[in-house]
Amino acid sequence: MPYRTFVSFDWAIKRLFRDKANFCVLEGFLSELLHEDITILSLIDSESNQENARDKFNRVDLMVKTAKGEQLIIEVQYDHQVDYFQRMNYGTAKVITENMSSSDFYSEVKRVISVNIVYFDLGEGEDYLYYGRTVFDGVHRHDRLKLSDKQRDVYACQEVGQLFPEYYLIKVKSFDDVTTDTLDEWIYFLRHSDILPEFKAKGLQEARQRLSIMQMSPKERAEFDAFIDDRRFQNSAGYSHILQGIEQGRQEMAEEVAKAQAEAKAADEKAKAADEKRQQAQAEAKTSLDKALAALLAVGIPEEQARKNLGI
Repeated sequence: MPYRTFVSFDWAIKRLFRDKANFCVLEGFLSELLHEDITILSLIDSESNQENARDKFNRVDLMVKTAKGEQLIIEVQYDHQVDYFQRMNYGTAKVITENMSSSDFYSEVKRVISVNIVYFDLGEGEDYLYYGRTVFDGVHRHDRLKLSDKQRDVYACQEVGQLFPEYYLIKVKSFDDVTTDTLDEWIYFLRHSDILPEFKAKGLQEARQRLSIMQMSPKERAEFDAFIDDRRFQNSAGYSHILQGIEQGRQEMAEEVAKAQAEAKAADEKAKAADEKRQQAQAEAKTSLDKALAALLAVGIPEEQARKNLGI
């Protein structure tokens, strides 16, 4: 992979997008994703914005409030997480509850949009971009539940699904590098940290200026290089743990195979000994019958009668 010309998206979220002067870059990405012009009003500080030792390099999240009052969660996840779907669910629920006071009406709940950018294979699917929302389908009449006229006025939306959290899932590594629209240009950047000259997507021209490594100050460049080095170290450590686990699994399997082979050998030897004992017992029984037959014949009993008496 060629040397990166631009900073990675997660670095931008952590460092640049928190500056209001750089909102235009993030606004461009969100506008292309949501197919509407997004204006970021502010960043929302919450516990989810804080970093811990592990999340520092492998997980990024940011929460913004739009001019429409909508709240958007943007998460970048590098490490594989089998329960990531539940984390998406928890994240939207947490945003709703954290931003509601006890005196608020339920109609005050604003739409929450969860944007998830993952760099691991999540679930099973061939696409690289997925969208999820809540719908209510009739069990018997198979119709789609709709809002009443009054509800549309109260909620200022047209569909029931717009009242519930919406989810966008971008599986970066599943992207095939073929850019067919402006959103693909952003996903190309998410995967390669590179902006091709012909790209026209909203926000990418601003990103070209603001996210260029060549335009970073020496301090920013040092911080970014340290960030990339730490990312490599984390990935290397994770890969080493995987290899260690594989080797441990091989050793355990070898031990199990050896144990099974030993048990099979012992069972075979036991069966062989039992067979030899059975053959010996049969031979001894035959010898005893032959002696008894000879004794009966010696006292003048006919052979046919003697065999009948002995049951042979």
